[in-house]
Formats: sequence, C-alpha cells, structure tokens
Amino acid sequence: MRGDLIRVLSTVEEKANELKLDGYEPDVVLLGKEAYEFIRAQINEEFGGEEEVFELSGLKIRTLDELGGDAVVIDSKALGLGLGGAKRFKVVL
Repeated sequence: MRGDLIRVLSTVEEKANELKLDGYEPDVVLLGKEAYEFIRAQINEEFGGEEEVFELSGLKIRTLDELGGDAVVIDSKALGLGLGGAKRFKVVL
C-alpha cells in the first residue's frame, strides 16, 4: 500500500504549495476520522508498530469527524478572514 501513502503525501504537499503560491502559510491538515485512520494504517503498515500520527509533510494534524474521508490543508491564521486559506481533497477513494 506504499502507493496510497505516497499519493496522500504528494497531495498534501501539492495543496500546501498551492496555498503558498496564493500568499498563505499552511500549517495544519484537518483530517476526517476515516481519512486519519486510513493514513495511520498506511504509515503503521509501512513502518511497523501502532503509533499515532501527529504530522504529515511538516504540517500538524487535527481531526474533524465531519470531514469523513476528506482532508483540508489550511493556514490557521488566515482561515475565516475571507475567501481562501484552505484546500480540500479526498483521502479515502
């Protein structure tokens, strides 16, 4: 399942770079419960163990049940101040 993990990490980095190009400073990845469990299973399968995951590609992880299988890369300082500051993507296909 290495391909799934690489896909997720690539997408996180892609969305973070898009935000940076728009002038934001992404610092958090919001993950739905399903998305978090999927990523955690992939990482633990790849590296062994049953560890919790606290960051992806240098961004802190926060879980938000309402997102389900999706994730959102955000700039926590800019979110809610207007349009922008967040990029959403599907983790569990």
